[in-house]
Amino acid sequence: MEKPRQGLAGLCNISFGFFGIQIGFALQNANMSRIFQSLGEDIEKLPGLWIAAPLTGLLVQPIIGHLSDRTWIGRLGRRRPYFLAGAILAALALFVMPESPAIWFAAMMLWILDASLNISMEPFRAFVGDMLRKDQHSVGYAVQTAFIGAGAVVGSLFPALMESMGISNVAPPGQIPDTVRYAFWFGGLALFLAVLWTIVSTSEYTPSQMAAFEPANANDAPTARALAARSHVASVGWIAAGLAAILIQIEFALLREVQLLGALLIGYGVACMVAVTLARRGSETNMLSSIVGDFAGMPPLMKRLAAVQFFSWSALFIMWINTTPIVAQYHFGTTDAASAAYQAAGNWVGELFAIYNGVAAIAALTLLPWLSHRLGQARTHMVGLACGAVGYASFFMLRDPTQLIFSEIFIGIFWASVLAMPYAILASSLPQAKLGIYMGLFNIFVVIPQLLVATVMGSIMQALFPGEPIYTMAFAALALMMAFIAMARIDTVPIAQ
Repeated sequence: MEKPRQGLAGLCNISFGFFGIQIGFALQNANMSRIFQSLGEDIEKLPGLWIAAPLTGLLVQPIIGHLSDRTWIGRLGRRRPYFLAGAILAALALFVMPESPAIWFAAMMLWILDASLNISMEPFRAFVGDMLRKDQHSVGYAVQTAFIGAGAVVGSLFPALMESMGISNVAPPGQIPDTVRYAFWFGGLALFLAVLWTIVSTSEYTPSQMAAFEPANANDAPTARALAARSHVASVGWIAAGLAAILIQIEFALLREVQLLGALLIGYGVACMVAVTLARRGSETNMLSSIVGDFAGMPPLMKRLAAVQFFSWSALFIMWINTTPIVAQYHFGTTDAASAAYQAAGNWVGELFAIYNGVAAIAALTLLPWLSHRLGQARTHMVGLACGAVGYASFFMLRDPTQLIFSEIFIGIFWASVLAMPYAILASSLPQAKLGIYMGLFNIFVVIPQLLVATVMGSIMQALFPGEPIYTMAFAALALMMAFIAMARIDTVPIAQ
């Protein structure tokens, strides 16, 4: 039995909520460094404050993926309860964030905001697979990418729009400009309404319908059984690696965020040890063993795509953290976060981010399908990765702020590709019953590189290029070259027209 084909309206309704979610992410990505520096934080400490974003994603996404596979709440269904809960919490966080009285409060609100956005976002990835036939996965993720791009354009332009309306874009030292405050408030309302539209305009397939669409496969049995056969050697290895990271931080006086990296490695090792022990005792339904078992038993294609994601998102997180201080220092000639020039740079970065997201929205519906028909999904993504590397490298050559538009065009093509191609390649190869958990685990390779950047990049820059954030773009370009090489190991055929 086949799922019915979705028309254009159905495709749009399924992903429209992502328009609002991405408004929230865009406001966060373009403005959090600005908020932290406006509250008085040093540039070298920004990666440590940004650690909230990847850490919450690392913890939240697998859990939400696991739970959403097993949820059915009356008329709300399987994924939509998480859309609603996350949207409410994220909207509240966006309303409170610009009222932060101090850096610690802003960092705490970033944790809450990112966790809430992840609660809504993770099930949206699986929602496309739930609602669409396999031959519509590519167009489904392309439409989702278009909404992501459109939402990011709106979120990125909010502060500049507020300034054009006569709202003050500067504030006394230690305070956040009104342009940013109002942008976050309007963004919170837009986020909630967009997610609510998807909730009321879609109706999920019932568990019995899903079972009819895709009968259970013997290979989909709980992976906790396979986990019981594993030894504790790997767990001990993770713990040893974490202890080594902590000792290196102490020995070389690196930034304290490296200790958090070590603690996470130790925590994962302990979690693996506990999961194996529970599985050996015959507990196959506990969440920890299920998540660890599914992570250890990822399909080979997923493992190869995970390497590509790791390098791709390392580059993206470097860009989100550093673009504002780079543009302020090298294109507007200031490092003073309280100056009008710095705030003007912050608004220009918002417009640049809007440009790359606008390019992504257009490329997702035009360039990527055209390339996929001729090159296949894998080689299309290689083109996107190469465009990203060119975009980041060009920051070294362009000094006129307006010329950075060319950089953002290349980055926009890369952004469209990274949001659509890996998920389109992966979705058709995963069992429907585990789509949520596997999408959650796949997104671990979105957040782990961000976590590494947040914990390690500050120490690297402090040691090699203190006060020179432009060199982070070299690391970003190199990361995308590594992603390009990793993508070459994956092959897909062109899509028949």
